[in-house]
Amino acid sequence: MRVSIAGAGAVGRSIAAELLENGHEVLLIDKAPTAISVERVPMAEWLLADACEITSLDEAALQRCNVVIAATGDDKVNLVVSLLAKTEYGVPRVVARVNNPKNEWLFNESWGVDVAVSTPRLMSALVEEAVSVGDLVRLLRFSHGDANLVELTLPPESALAGTRVGDVAWPEDTSLVTIIRGTRVLTPSPEESLEAGDELLFVAAQAREEQLEDLLSVRRDPSED
Repeated sequence: MRVSIAGAGAVGRSIAAELLENGHEVLLIDKAPTAISVERVPMAEWLLADACEITSLDEAALQRCNVVIAATGDDKVNLVVSLLAKTEYGVPRVVARVNNPKNEWLFNESWGVDVAVSTPRLMSALVEEAVSVGDLVRLLRFSHGDANLVELTLPPESALAGTRVGDVAWPEDTSLVTIIRGTRVLTPSPEESLEAGDELLFVAAQAREEQLEDLLSVRRDPSED
């Protein structure tokens, strides 16, 4: 997979290093000469250019990319890069960094963004996820299709504890993608039973989140114990 990253700061370089380690081709783009640190990510391609200019993106051959990541520290730049990548070059997947949570509403399909990653929101979500049982926590927003990656830790009193995945009447527009049980990551087959304490990760339409939370948190009748 070929990936172009606009922004060669600490965030961009970290993403590039991980992608390269996983066997992908990576091009880092930055207009600041001081940001071009080839020795820090030597396996990457580097381009000194303004990612907001068509001529620069032509030079980067953005049409050959499977993914573009707008990872600069400027939300305006990230939006412009995202829009150009999607509309001018037809890049299949555009991921954009949100620096200011107040701007998050802009990072959607209208600006060419498929996935918006807000570091402050993600950090607060991870804090909530660590201390919340029975509450739905939104981890990531997918702009395309108005869907979110959400997590809920199944409480001991949930009526679904002990129920097989295939026997649950899940809400429409939701998909259980992973069950984390202790140190294990499980594929949610229909025969797999849910257990109290399971961390359940879903991709769900925002309109279905409340319904999903109600389903998973419903209390078990104490008389059944």
